Amino acid sequence: MKSGKHDAQLLKLAMEIGVGYAKKRGFSDFGQGISPKDKVECIYRLLVKDNLIQALSKDKEDGPNMKHKLVLWISRQLPENHELLN
Repeated sequence: MKSGKHDAQLLKLAMEIGVGYAKKRGFSDFGQGISPKDKVECIYRLLVKDNLIQALSKDKEDGPNMKHKLVLWISRQLPENHELLN
């Protein structure tokens, strides 16, 4: 799993879009007590459930791999000439 130079910004964007998507699906807002790790897992599982991303194999379901999946997902949603993709 190779890390890109804009992965942190892409993950932040993926989380913002993912939280918005979750709200549109009827989920309540993430409270102050929810850890970033739990937010990543929740967004990842929601996107898998809705068939927007392919699930990781059970032995690879961990924080870094879920984050990577979210980065890949948001990268595919952005236009080719987006500044975070260069």
